[in-house]
Amino acid sequence: MSSDIISLYRARLAEEKGAVIKDWGGKLSIALIYPNYYRLGMSNLGFQIVYHLLNEKRHVVAERAFLPEGQEMSLYLRSGKPLLSLESQTPLYEFDLVAFSLSFENDYPNVLHILELAGIPLSAEERSDLKPLIMAGGITTFLNPEPLSPFVDFFLLGEAEANLNEFIDLFSEFSTGSATREEVIINLAKNMPNLYAPLLYKAEYHKDGTLKAFIPAGDQVPEKIKVACSAEGGFSEQRMPISAITTPDTEFGDKVLIEVGRGCGHSCRFCAAGYAYRPPRIYEESRLRASVLKAMERSHQIGLLSPAVSDIPGIEDLMAMIVEKGGSFSVSSLRAESLTQGLLDKLKSAGQKTVTIAPEAGSERLRRTINKHLTRDQIIETVRMISRTGDFSIKLYFLIGLPTETADDISEITELVKGIKHHMVRESAERGRIGRIKLSVNCFVPKAFTPFQWFPMEEMGSIKKKQKWLKKSLGKAGGIDVSSDIPKWAYVQTLLSMGDRRVGSILLSAHKLGGDWTKALRFSDINPDFFVYRPKGIDELLPWDFIDHGISKKHLVRERDMALKGEESDTCRVGECYRCGVCTTPD
Repeated sequence: MSSDIISLYRARLAEEKGAVIKDWGGKLSIALIYPNYYRLGMSNLGFQIVYHLLNEKRHVVAERAFLPEGQEMSLYLRSGKPLLSLESQTPLYEFDLVAFSLSFENDYPNVLHILELAGIPLSAEERSDLKPLIMAGGITTFLNPEPLSPFVDFFLLGEAEANLNEFIDLFSEFSTGSATREEVIINLAKNMPNLYAPLLYKAEYHKDGTLKAFIPAGDQVPEKIKVACSAEGGFSEQRMPISAITTPDTEFGDKVLIEVGRGCGHSCRFCAAGYAYRPPRIYEESRLRASVLKAMERSHQIGLLSPAVSDIPGIEDLMAMIVEKGGSFSVSSLRAESLTQGLLDKLKSAGQKTVTIAPEAGSERLRRTINKHLTRDQIIETVRMISRTGDFSIKLYFLIGLPTETADDISEITELVKGIKHHMVRESAERGRIGRIKLSVNCFVPKAFTPFQWFPMEEMGSIKKKQKWLKKSLGKAGGIDVSSDIPKWAYVQTLLSMGDRRVGSILLSAHKLGGDWTKALRFSDINPDFFVYRPKGIDELLPWDFIDHGISKKHLVRERDMALKGEESDTCRVGECYRCGVCTTPD
């Protein structure tokens, strides 16, 4: 059976372009894990960037591993063999370091599944040998790592371009000789300002279950852990954020992914990425053009990634260049108010069939509450422009269960979508063809380090009623596809987003029950509703307050208060405003 797994991995490698195969002799070995399927992991640009940064170092060998699926998982279960790395088919427990890249809280259960498949004890306290140490990074870890803290030796918080080199140098220094596991972790925690080792911190609680204190062990372990942020993404002229490996077996096919901007200055109050990646950064046009030309030597299919691609200066010229060179492109997301006729013409010439915009809320009032900076008139005008340009389908993103939401706000989603359809029909009449409207309705999940971190998730029963009403109401209109997420999984995501380290016991229970979250939640010793449905006090110590993003808590409170009044605040003006605390006042 193990030979079948090896054959499968070798066949997968043969389809890839850009994988790095190194001899292990004298090198630090790192298993880089994406805790989901290969096709999803290889579609993640952040994961690919870390793989590239690690393998740039001569004394490091970094190999990938993923959650097996289908036939691959069956082979492992039947053979009883431990999980292997892709490049050299080496068991994960033989690596010096097992590093998880985490982008989504709902992947947390897969971390435990992978450790078990690898034959590595799940609990950090149960591991005694030096090898392998278990670490994790990625955006969810520098929002709130606590639910995973019982299972991870340490977290590296922040952007890899800003802290990975220093970490590798320190790890190489401290893990040599006769050092014990505990000594390596303590030395890293003392010397790496972006490293959080949960076992070196003690949590104390009030009688009502809220967090009383979060105490570091000893004076040399910092009370606050700084999140590393790289200037302009930390890339040089020769090295830009581009996917290192192309493979047909991903969500994007053989497309080369390029980050054209990092962070977002629109300051939507529900959006973790808009707060965690501050300040927002845009790359120079000349560097982007050079990156695209280099990428097109590998593939004529380019994916342009940014929280708001339409905001990027020179983006129309960049798109035109791709098409002129015989390539095609896709974009990750667009802002309705910054979408231009030129951009739409370029999307049409590249063969894109769907344009995605995110009103998020149906009413003007609620869009002001979430700080969307988007009016109904702007939405309708954008839709008219899209429909005049071609028979694009339009995908619309909405959130339900937002703070202060009323029944009228939900009704206005229906009215807005019907208005959008009306204008699509009018503008498309001469062509005789009209694209479809695809509605994606998702549950609001509160996130750490946003102004909405103090609000709870709306109760599942209420969410289900709203979903049912929307589908019934819009179903009568025809030509509108409505999809929505499952409230149960939004509940679990909220638990993992808002929980403290006690939630680790529920995560472990769900794992032992084969993923039966209903049973794990029902029989938990702690009440999961405490983390999901309970509004938090402004003065309450939060599980993630030991993390320092540079954002002032006073700023988040101010934004929360403005949301309750239905008032918008200004967008980020990097280097000109100093409201949130990330940009420091010049001397």
